[in-house]
Amino acid sequence: MLLTIHQLQVKYGGQTALEITSPVSFEKGDRVGIIGSNGAGKSTLVKALLGLVPCQGTITTPLSPEQMAVHMQFNEYATTMPVKYVMETILNTKIRKNKELQELIDFFDFEPCLSKKFNALSGGQKQKFTIIMVMFQNAELTFYDEVTSGLDFETRQKLTEKLNAWYQAKEDTLLVVSHYYEELEQLANKILILDKGKVVAYGKKEALFSTYCGRVVYILENTPTNRALSAGLPTLKSPEHLIALSCNDQETERKMMSLLIENNVNFKRSSSDIEIMYINARERFLNKNADERIV
Repeated sequence: MLLTIHQLQVKYGGQTALEITSPVSFEKGDRVGIIGSNGAGKSTLVKALLGLVPCQGTITTPLSPEQMAVHMQFNEYATTMPVKYVMETILNTKIRKNKELQELIDFFDFEPCLSKKFNALSGGQKQKFTIIMVMFQNAELTFYDEVTSGLDFETRQKLTEKLNAWYQAKEDTLLVVSHYYEELEQLANKILILDKGKVVAYGKKEALFSTYCGRVVYILENTPTNRALSAGLPTLKSPEHLIALSCNDQETERKMMSLLIENNVNFKRSSSDIEIMYINARERFLNKNADERIV
């Protein structure tokens, strides 16, 4: 295992911000998406693993801090000089003499930005700049905390595609904190769900989807007509504007698809929708805790 968490607890004052009771392990090559609502403990977990906040418990890893890299949610750099010189100063190398750094700059189409000052860069360009700095470290374990936060959809999509392409053939382990589910569908092979500092679920995307959603899900618009049509069918929790129908076998799926097509219903078929999976995993977790408190 690359890193294992044992009985981890983080407190801010008298309030428990994070409490992981069962062991959680990350293996070499894992791409772990960390999701949860605001205050779930996502950023606190990253800070605890990096040793940036006091915590109780044990974090076991053969890695030294120098073998880890982190992209934090907010990053600021000097604005008195072009970012080329900021990059060279922090990375302690010259761009023209370093082929690997040149490759990263070219990969992210960042060459035209090198002469600009940091405060003159767009949001997407600032993110690219920081990502290049993080990637250049070639860390065995890299943390990305809301790497595309604040960017428009098109910029987020392009940046996510770049990240996915860069790491596709590499064995680096990534821990990616994000509230953009479509982003994690591209980047992550495992999902860690947190809620109010506790672990709701952790495992491979496919296994978690199967556990909380079934074999496949049909997602349609929440309209009176569609609600009437889906009455009596196995329904999952979903965003209010959608209806999510669960299929656990091929025969159920065949009948459901026929019903939707015959009634001219627009739908999306998914076997990996992270948002639906998250909503239902959290719902089951909260219901279980409520039942335990009653007992």
